[in-house]
Amino acid sequence: MLAIIGGSGLYSLEGLELIQEHDLETPFGKPSAPVVEGKLYGQRILFLSRHGAGHARLPHEVNYRANIFALKQLGATHVLGVSAVGSLRMELPPGALVVPKQYFDHTRGLRERSFFGNGIAAHVSTAEPVCPNLVADLQKAAQSAGVELHTGQTYGCVEGPRLGTQAESFFLRNAAACDLVGMTNVPEVFLAREAQLAYCTLCLVTDYDCWLDDPEQHVSVEKFLETYAATLQQGLKVIQALVQTPLTEPSSMAKTALAMAVMTPDEALTPEQHEWLQVLRA
Repeated sequence: MLAIIGGSGLYSLEGLELIQEHDLETPFGKPSAPVVEGKLYGQRILFLSRHGAGHARLPHEVNYRANIFALKQLGATHVLGVSAVGSLRMELPPGALVVPKQYFDHTRGLRERSFFGNGIAAHVSTAEPVCPNLVADLQKAAQSAGVELHTGQTYGCVEGPRLGTQAESFFLRNAAACDLVGMTNVPEVFLAREAQLAYCTLCLVTDYDCWLDDPEQHVSVEKFLETYAATLQQGLKVIQALVQTPLTEPSSMAKTALAMAVMTPDEALTPEQHEWLQVLRA
């Protein structure tokens, strides 16, 4: 089942026929908002607003673990995150839609970034953090919707909530070889891998961050709002087409990520730990 995590400006899905709203408490706390289970174009999907109702949570305040755990517990097999980003490359102009292949973590340790620890040791491979099968499905959806989709780029995740300095923008662009900058996809992408979910992000480019010399091109909330609405409409066309496309099975590296990753033996786990680990392993 497909789950969609809506970012800035995407707090609900138009046309989603409500089946049930799940107000959950997970072993990792409450998700950002109740998870909406519904039907879109006859397909059962899940929807979760990353920032909560009224955009109440800043990026470092989002309970990413609870969000991913809740989606897995409710039966998700594939997760599509939707995020607004700044571009670090001229060839990715405002209005472009991008699906990153790699993620660079430039956050500052304010976020709980793993399900593991506190008595359970695991080391999950994230060398290739997105599911290529889901990316291929998204490419097909974009093609059928007549929307251009860029793939293969690197997303640099910063802590926020402030917008970055020009020095930071140049570091991400040059030293880290990032193509995009945002605030929300880490640790979301890595938690999805720990939960053995197929994951990728549909990024909506709203600005050029601040690496260009022209201050008129630098990111601001005002410029973000100017560009975002039109870009989101293109993104929704792709999502609508994806929902109507039969999903390919998650790649083996996604659905078997925990097979050899957990080092703590089952007999050393508490009943509570065993219970939530079984959800991730399912």
